[in-house]
Parts: sequence; structure tokens; C-alpha cells
Amino acid sequence: MTAQPNPETGAAVKAADRAHVFHSWSAQELIDPLAVAGAKGSYFWDYEGRRYLDFTSGLVFTNIGHQHPKVVAAIQEQAGRMATFAPAFAVEARSEAARLIAERTPGDLDKVFFTNGGADAVEHAVRMARLHTGRPKVLSAYRSYHGGTQQTINLTGDPRRWASDSGTAGVVHFWAPFLYRSRFYAQTQEQECARALEHLETTIAFEGPATIAAIVLETVPGTAGVMPPPPGYLAGVRELCDKHGIVFVLDEVMAGFGRTGTWFAADLYDVVPDLMTFAKGVNSGYVPLGGVAISGAIAETFARRPYPGGLTYSGHPLACAAAVATINVMAEEGIVENAARLGESVVGPALRGLAERHPSVGEVRGVGMFWALELVRNRETREPLIPYDATGEAAAPMAAFAAAAKAEGLWPFVNMNRTHVVPPCTVSEAELKEGLAALDSALSVADGFTDRP
Repeated sequence: MTAQPNPETGAAVKAADRAHVFHSWSAQELIDPLAVAGAKGSYFWDYEGRRYLDFTSGLVFTNIGHQHPKVVAAIQEQAGRMATFAPAFAVEARSEAARLIAERTPGDLDKVFFTNGGADAVEHAVRMARLHTGRPKVLSAYRSYHGGTQQTINLTGDPRRWASDSGTAGVVHFWAPFLYRSRFYAQTQEQECARALEHLETTIAFEGPATIAAIVLETVPGTAGVMPPPPGYLAGVRELCDKHGIVFVLDEVMAGFGRTGTWFAADLYDVVPDLMTFAKGVNSGYVPLGGVAISGAIAETFARRPYPGGLTYSGHPLACAAAVATINVMAEEGIVENAARLGESVVGPALRGLAERHPSVGEVRGVGMFWALELVRNRETREPLIPYDATGEAAAPMAAFAAAAKAEGLWPFVNMNRTHVVPPCTVSEAELKEGLAALDSALSVADGFTDRP
């Protein structure tokens, strides 16, 4: 499943990248991007002929794997028929994508505003909420990521916010539940849920309920650590929003479209938001696409009042054709069910087994094809393997772990002191076992940095 090695071409690709491409979230002279020659299914390979099992799904978006032939064919067919068209017109691929998405969203989220990705989806959800309520403030959680645009980076609750935090974006952060590192001195999930809701209710009271337009939460936080909320938490947030006339926004950019073993993570918690953002898995990232699914009440706000927002490429035909094909493939091939079944029967048990063998593993969390291992120096104190937001030498233990995984043919998702297990939702049991064996080996390197050998 790899092409013949072609190091000369690889060197030329790398040279052009280093000369002209400005990479995101990076010190440009300190990075060494891999030149990728091709990809298929759960694997990709470089120009040297080295193959890697992709336990990252790109940036957690290739939910149907790389190069699915039916989706590639749908893009090709759409390009031959109508490569692009302005968003003010009714276009078949756009209409069908919206219909298929609305069929799967919870409750009455039956209108879809298309964007080009997840960040601008959250931007527009916040704008809709502010216009709908006439209020300025938005509440979001620490340990979250909502995008890199000016509004969404302020909503984000991890250190990537700091360099661009204006302090004037009308954003207030609060602590969401996370029992392993509880901010509420909780001992059980029930305590964590109750205390987190009390904290949020107090935050609302002191900020002034009449000033708050929206609460924005990732249904299951992704990049920040794959932290499924405790039972009852999202329902409690829904109640607080209803009580105070606040718009409840669920960010499903990473968690949606099969990642949690359901079409949307909200399905796991039987909760219906007022607005839901999506991107990534909607078409596995084959062509950039995102959007906002909108409730009837908020759609009514703009029935006779223009919505002041739009994008040149909103609902781009190529992207929407890819979405139609992706959603149909997921349904026909049981991809959502595959993520749920293998997550429960293979990934969860295997990761818990790794935790028993490796002192570097502090906690295992996840559902479906959405998992994280919290790596620690000491299980008793729960000291992270590297400090919060570490760089350079301080981050060396995680860099050593990642290098060990790559040497085993596994491309890992690493963020701060965690490694996430997020392969394509099409992954097979055999591929999972291959990847988990490589992860087992790499964790032995992480173990060397712990207080207990």
C-alpha cells in the first residue's frame, strides 16, 4: 500500500515547503514537516517508502479514512458537472447535504448555515446568538478549543488563546467538569457534576444573566483532552440556559459524524442545543466544509430580518458533494456502528490494559474512536509527564514518546501531556491491534521519565 520510494521528489517537496509555506502554531525554523507521498485507508507514507498507521485521522477529521473511492468519485463527478457556484442560489449538492445533515441532528436543528470550517462555524453561531438575544457576553470553558479566528481564539480555553487574547471579546471562561483534575475537590462523578453546575450557575449570576447571549461547550472536549462530561451535566447546562434565556451552543466540530460512535456526541447525552457547529467529519476533510445547525426559534429570528453574515464559498458544491457522499458511505458501510463497536470491544479494554502495565498512564478516557491517555510522572500525585504548555527541553519526554511511536510505524496524536487515540472510524480490528502494540512499545519510553520505573 505504498508507492516506490522516490527520495529525490521528497527532497524537492520538503525544500519548497521550507522555502515558502508558513505553518500554523509553529516556530518556523524549529519544525521539520514530513513530506507525505500518499495515503489510503488508515495509513499514509513518505517518499522514503516508510508507512505509518494514522492514529490522528489528520487532525481528527478523516473519519472515513484516506481516499475513500466513493467520495473521491463524487468530488470528481461534481467538478465535471458544476465545480462552483455562488451561495445565494439553490444547488443540488448543497440542498442534499443540508437535508442529510438535518436528518441526523437532534431535535429541531433543521436549518443549516454552511461555512468553510469549524472556526468560522463557531464564529457565526456566536453572532447568531448575540443577534437573537441582543446580549453581548459568551461563556466558554477552560480546557477547550473552538478555533483560531479572533472570536474563536478568545473562546478557546487553552494556551493557544494567550497570544491573541484581546480581553475585550465579551468572553467569560468557567471550569467544566473533569474529575481526574477536579477544580471542585470532588471524589465522584456525581459530586463533580453537581459542583460544576453550581459553579456555572454562580458565574452566570455574577456576570448578570441578562448580559449573556450564549454558553458554548464542546459536547466532548477534543484537543483539550477527550473528557466525556459526567451524566447529567449537559442536561443541567440546558436547564440553566432555558432558565435565563441563554442560547446553548454545542461545538461538535471534532466530536460529530461518528467519532463518538454516534452521529453526534449529543446523542449520547439526550440533549438538544439551540445551535450546533460541525466540520471535520462531515466530509472527512476531503474539501473544506463546516456549518451551523440552527433551531426553529433562532431561524425564526431571521425569517424577515436579514442575517448579517456570509461567505463567498458557503456551501461550496465540491465540499457539499463530498459531504453527501461521506454521509451516505457512513450509513451504507456502518461506519458509525464500527466506531462504537470497536471502541467498546477493542480500544477501551486495550487502553485500560496499557494503563495497568505502564506507570506513565494516569488515566484512560474516551468513547467510540475518541480516546486519550493522560501521561504522568507519578500516578499518586498525578503530576503531568511534562508541565502545562511546556516547550523546548521541558517537553522532551513527550517528544521522546512520539519519536518512539513513529519508529514503530505509528503516527501519534500528542498534545501537552496526553496522547490521543483517534484513528479513522473505518479502522479494522487488525489495524487497531497493530497500532495498540506500537503504542505499548512507545509507552515504555514514557515510563522512563516517571518517578516509578
